[in-house]
Amino acid sequence: MRKMRRREFLKAAGVAGVAAGAEGIAAVRVALAATAASASSASSAADAATSLLLPMDDSQTDHLKAYGVTYRTLKRGVQAEWLLNYRGGSFLLPADGVTERDAALAGVALEQVGDPDVVGIRGEIAANNMEQVPLEKAPKVAVYVPPNAQPWDDAVTMALEYAGIEYTKIWDPEVLSGHLKDYEWLHLHHEDFTGQYSKFYLTYAGAFWLQEMIDQNQKVAHQFGFHDVPALKKAVAREIRGFVHNGGFLFAMCTATETIELALAAENVDIAAAYADGTPMDPDADGKMDWSKSSAFQGAHLEQSPAIASFSDIDGHQVNNPGKRQPLGAFTLFNFSAKIDPVPTMLVQCHKSVISDFYGLTTSFMRNRLKSGLTVLADEPGAPWVKYIHGDAEKGTWTYFGGHDPEDPQHQIGDPPTDLSLHPNSPGYRLILNNVLFPAAKKRQLKT
Repeated sequence: MRKMRRREFLKAAGVAGVAAGAEGIAAVRVALAATAASASSASSAADAATSLLLPMDDSQTDHLKAYGVTYRTLKRGVQAEWLLNYRGGSFLLPADGVTERDAALAGVALEQVGDPDVVGIRGEIAANNMEQVPLEKAPKVAVYVPPNAQPWDDAVTMALEYAGIEYTKIWDPEVLSGHLKDYEWLHLHHEDFTGQYSKFYLTYAGAFWLQEMIDQNQKVAHQFGFHDVPALKKAVAREIRGFVHNGGFLFAMCTATETIELALAAENVDIAAAYADGTPMDPDADGKMDWSKSSAFQGAHLEQSPAIASFSDIDGHQVNNPGKRQPLGAFTLFNFSAKIDPVPTMLVQCHKSVISDFYGLTTSFMRNRLKSGLTVLADEPGAPWVKYIHGDAEKGTWTYFGGHDPEDPQHQIGDPPTDLSLHPNSPGYRLILNNVLFPAAKKRQLKT
């Protein structure tokens, strides 16, 4: 509120002249009140909120749903900005009653900011390791998931549901029928692209869910003219690689990260157990793999035993491999230069830099199996493995995140789904949602 000048006071007093008495004093008071109200109104108008800041530091009440609020803003055709490294990677949205109501209903904290505040924010960003990235359009999201998938199957599906981000479920028939071109962002379910049913065939023989998985995969394989499920999955893997090469954004977790790479490198090699395709794995498969066809890994040694639910030595933790299983630690997010490397900076935006690790069929990626040229986003310092990696492939990009569920580190088959309302500030789930908004960034900003 601005201060009232002396001349304004005298002018107000002059309304009643300088007459003494109760009436004159009352008139002065009325005039003073009117002038003060006018000044207050002018001050409020000058400082009116023009933007909404969704802080992503520890002050945020629900980090995960903040991504949903931002996504739905973009979905309405309203542009936004991602303020990289500013208060945990905050979002700046235009002031809008719809957005305010959306945030309130979602329990997401926001701050109303005026033009002077925005100028100050931009000045702080310019002077520090921060960057402002325009978000232009909500990406079309697809989740690769089989029809019989259970809630505990996929952390990404749970994250999208909780945040309120629209997505479409697709599986092998849609992929092989050319529908990937309809989407910009694809998440791979914890699928086994070697076609060995996650190597659960012997351990869980007789389980209803396993038999259902086998029946559905064999049905699709026959429908599309493949002799067996491993051949089907190799064809699907090639279609997904084509999706990336044509400009798509791929995000995969757990088993899908390792097995899609194995399937691509084994295009002309039998790497499946006899229960999957009727013939045993080629004993010389290691030497026949063509790693020029994979994106992230090379030189892996395959697990020959059909009874061990492990695929290769790409995974550092070997959770189901007796004698090789490694204990969980914590992984650290790398600190990139936001102005020089905005892409990896976007992917590691978080209010925590050190995060507790979590198991999956593929938990981590051995450093000695990584191809050169990719970007390590997070690792366990001093360990021979990394957790989170990213790379380019022709016109598109891929990102791999090891592990199954960031809030269920010892995850077991049949566990109830994680209740994300109990983990609204999960740093691990934030990394998942960073990937969903990544394709919305204005293309010329992606300098990496």
